[in-house]
Parts: sequence; structure tokens; C-alpha cells
Amino acid sequence: MSAEFDQLVAQFEQFQSKIRRVDRQFAGLGQLQQELAGMEAVANSPDGSVTVVAGPSGSIKDIQLTERALRQTPQALSSALLSTLQQAVAESARRQAGIVEGALGDDMHLTDQVLETQAQLFGTTPAELRAATEQTAPRRPQPEEFDDYSQQTFLRDDR
Repeated sequence: MSAEFDQLVAQFEQFQSKIRRVDRQFAGLGQLQQELAGMEAVANSPDGSVTVVAGPSGSIKDIQLTERALRQTPQALSSALLSTLQQAVAESARRQAGIVEGALGDDMHLTDQVLETQAQLFGTTPAELRAATEQTAPRRPQPEEFDDYSQQTFLRDDR
């Protein structure tokens, strides 16, 4: 009976350990939600003329086009925009998976699953995508500065 009792105690301790782990995970859910809500993924077209900012769940938060983008043919601009959108949304999914794994553990291997799926879609390898994710994220470009003529008149001054 002692061996059975020891086995029950071990199972109970294992159960308590799992409960403590779940408690720790639930305690971090508020921070997880904040991290996910504030997460942004920025992607730039190769020539820098298109910038897309994706948020949680691939939501598009911002699209910026430079003067160079507007001088492109409609087909070229469409292609650059679509490609940059795909990059930003894909990066958003990878970052979300990383945030969730960081908070809840990597038992489900979310990042690996996302990388494998995206590798198949984009015709690349998970290792290449992982390397791209680990590189420094591009920054949002600062808006172009224009001369401020707000305090000047455009009417002729005939005094």
C-alpha cells in the first residue's frame, strides 16, 4: 500500500505543478494582451517607395507611399503594394506567435508552425524566414518635411 500511496502523492504533486503553471500563464494574460495590442510589423518595398504597417491579426494600420511610388506604373505600384502588404502581414503573424510562445510556453510550437506554413506559401525555408524575423525590423519612415507657408499670403501685396 505504501507504493500505491507514493504513486498517488507523486501524481498529486504533478497535478499541483501543472496548476501552478496554468496560474502563472493566466497571471500574464493581461500583459500578453497589451503586447499583442501594441505589436506592429513594418515592411518596406525593395526600393523603399512603399511602407506597410501591420498590427495584430494582420490588420493594416498604415500604408505610406513616397513620390517615387506615385511615379510608377499602376501595375508596378500594385505589385509593390501587394508584396509589401504580404510581407507585413506575414511578419505580424510571426511576431504574434513569438509573443504568445513567450507568455505561454512553446509546447504547441506556434512559431515553428507559422514558419513552416509561410515557407510553403512563399517558396522559401523556415530557416530563411526565422533569420529575416530576427533581423532588426525596419522603422516607419518619417513624413517628408515641406516648407511651411502658412504664415505667408499668396495674394499680391500692392501697398
